[in-house]
Amino acid sequence: MLEKRTMEIPAKGNIRDISLARLLVQLNRNRRIGTLSLATASCTKKMYLSEGDVIFASSTYEDDRLGAMLLKAGKITVEQYDKSVEILKSTKGKRHGAILVELGYLTPKDLFWGVKYQVKEIIHSMFVIEEGDYEFCEGELPTHEVITLRMSVGNLIYAGVNKIVNWTRIRNEMPHTDSVLKLSEDPLSLFQDIELTPQDKKILSLVDGKRTIKEIIDSSWLGSFEALKVLYVLWSIGMIEDQISAEEAAGEEGDATTKDTVNLNDVLTPLSEEDEILLKKVDEIYSDLGSMTMTELLEVEGRSDSETIKRNYYRLAKEFHPDRYFSSTDPSVKIKLTAIFDALTKAYNILKDDRKRDEYLASLLAPKQKEGALDDSLRADEQFREGVADFKKGDFWSAIDKFKWATKMAPKNAQYWSYLSLACSKVPGRVKEAEEALFIAMKLDPYNAELHSHLGLVYMKAGLKKRAYAAFQKALKIDPKNEKAKKGLDSTKE
Repeated sequence: MLEKRTMEIPAKGNIRDISLARLLVQLNRNRRIGTLSLATASCTKKMYLSEGDVIFASSTYEDDRLGAMLLKAGKITVEQYDKSVEILKSTKGKRHGAILVELGYLTPKDLFWGVKYQVKEIIHSMFVIEEGDYEFCEGELPTHEVITLRMSVGNLIYAGVNKIVNWTRIRNEMPHTDSVLKLSEDPLSLFQDIELTPQDKKILSLVDGKRTIKEIIDSSWLGSFEALKVLYVLWSIGMIEDQISAEEAAGEEGDATTKDTVNLNDVLTPLSEEDEILLKKVDEIYSDLGSMTMTELLEVEGRSDSETIKRNYYRLAKEFHPDRYFSSTDPSVKIKLTAIFDALTKAYNILKDDRKRDEYLASLLAPKQKEGALDDSLRADEQFREGVADFKKGDFWSAIDKFKWATKMAPKNAQYWSYLSLACSKVPGRVKEAEEALFIAMKLDPYNAELHSHLGLVYMKAGLKKRAYAAFQKALKIDPKNEKAKKGLDSTKE
């Protein structure tokens, strides 16, 4: 993220006092893991977040149940609904969706669609709640859900905010109508995965850093409420911001921003790269991150002007935005994109500042200390050994940081990824990260039975016995004498 000071939204309070959209953006940017609950007098609704992405939702409201959702969506009849509910009440341990499939009322594909539809509808409904207590609880997520969302927070917020029809609420949450709006300069907001309508894009084109909200509304072809609502949606997802607030935040950080650097066409023009080309570029840059200089990373010269540095940063931030992982089935892509994006932002925040840039360039030319002369492989090994020492002391958080650095400097070392997974599996809420690190390790060393055994243990901890069983079976296929896999396989039958 750009170095910009924003007001932190408390993790607990009443939803009437805050913007749910802004809270979700905050949780997403901080890559939080946990559960966001919203309780009203009649029900409680929850969103489950993993590394800042919403992956599931639940609700105690009767009409939010899967059967009711499918009925309203026209996927099942009233007769089918009543019959399946009757069986559900007399059957322990079975889910409504499974019963509907067994009865032949739904195909597995319909069920998959239905669960995702249910989850999105619950999330969208949370945006229209105006009174209720919310709380974000950090920690491990429920492990029994197999069907999870793969959708950007931007698109979820966009759809949810669009359901709000309360004029007073929109007016109160937005800046005053005399406020001047401008495009955000935060690439995480500008280039997020979001599908804007032609109408949204036309309104967005009126945001030029000169017009007030009132002037934008008056200049549009829409009615006042519709125009304000479009601005509210764009403001909620962070694509536009109050000019004065942005200048104050920049002033507090001493950031003399370059005007008109962010071009609307650059924001709205879709990237045309094929997934395979993107993945190849991501792998290449990620594997070289530990050895690239900041100027190499931003593709600039040491004496490039601030305009060029900023232009390159936005171009690369768009290309390697973390939301681009949604188009890939490889779980390691998110880890790699996030690391690249963070490195780009760190480089930009140093190179855009003349003093910091001079200090950095001078450090590249200065005689290297003994430690600095170590190559990436030795530095990675040093980080790894320190991580192992932290792990043995039970300091799993520090161990994770050390192992992450080791994998950045030596990304093709399967052992480093394996230990990163092991450390993550010891920390509540990091099971998904443990799984992803193991996938990378197994890609590098596919015939290592220990890796598959460890994956089985990760799944057991998450309560996913079927997946654990398959992992232990794979380990035994590679090494029939693997004791860890044998014991693990027995535990799946208990």
